[in-house]
Amino acid sequence: MALSAGVTARASLPEPIVPDQALSALAPMQDVTSLPYMQVIASLGPPDYFFTEYFRVHQHSRLDPEILRSITENRSGRPVFAQIIGERPDDLRRTVRELFSHPIAGIDFNMGCPAPRVYRKNVGGGLLRNLADADRALGVLREAVPGQFTVKTRIGFEDDSRFDELLDLIEKHGVDLLSLHVRLVRDGYHGPARHHYGKRAVERLACPVLLNGDVSSAARAIELLGQTGAFGVMIGRGAIRNPWIFSQLRQLQSGQPVHRPTLGDVHGYVEQLYQAFDKPDIPEAKNIARMKKFLNFIGLAVDEEGVFLHQVRRARTRTDLFAVCSHHLLAEGRGESIFPDEPWPDLVARPNREGSSRSAPVCS
Repeated sequence: MALSAGVTARASLPEPIVPDQALSALAPMQDVTSLPYMQVIASLGPPDYFFTEYFRVHQHSRLDPEILRSITENRSGRPVFAQIIGERPDDLRRTVRELFSHPIAGIDFNMGCPAPRVYRKNVGGGLLRNLADADRALGVLREAVPGQFTVKTRIGFEDDSRFDELLDLIEKHGVDLLSLHVRLVRDGYHGPARHHYGKRAVERLACPVLLNGDVSSAARAIELLGQTGAFGVMIGRGAIRNPWIFSQLRQLQSGQPVHRPTLGDVHGYVEQLYQAFDKPDIPEAKNIARMKKFLNFIGLAVDEEGVFLHQVRRARTRTDLFAVCSHHLLAEGRGESIFPDEPWPDLVARPNREGSSRSAPVCS
């Protein structure tokens, strides 16, 4: 599928894996999109762009060495944008200088994180409560960033009454690429994504727009690209559930046969994740807790009744965890069954706890 008519990439944006295809990006998610996860995703079919977890920017901040590894040790061959979150002008300038001493594709500014512990500090999604603060921060960054300057945001804080004004700021400050999560900050991850806001952004802005929010499958991505005219898609939780989604999107656009992973492939993916994050100095219980962040999304497409989810959430050891995975993904010939493209509609990743920083990945 070619890029939509009227959408022109800025020459300095890194090229996608397949020229003239719509872009794909892995959404930045705290405690998820670290170097080990990027390596797993890259091995199964990388996105066109990676974005790091956010670097916190404040008076005493320093570049987080673990997040920095996702830039300096990334062997995927794909561009990596460094995401930052903050508001103080001098600290933003200092952090930009520090980051550009590393091989980054550009700076991505987080203006959408819906976690209360973040927006209460007037950063992330908190900047959408007062667009004068957003205006100032965007101006500082556009002046400080010597290369690509991208922004990730939402359609508003409490409501959408200032959405057009927000788009005007994106245009005013010459943002090179906008990733738009089509929910309000107050929505968190609840309720349907409002994709028509992506179309509005595409129609008003000169810069390319990546559509983010409930991009649940490659087929759904193609549908949304057609509806909105977006330059591409940014996928977060859908990629946790189905890490083949980026290669599937390229295959669909090229008219090639689309890879359909089996439950056996999913078992292999789970094993890769465990091995990628497992370290001798990390207690098993901590690694199991981390794995559940992934399995809460993978499990949305394993069985319609949610038995896998119920059992895996109660696993306490590696042995318990993989016994559940083997039973549901490999036993009795299940390994040859096709993994569904879409999650089962009545299952949720984390009942009654969605949005908690301890229970689910947080992104903007």
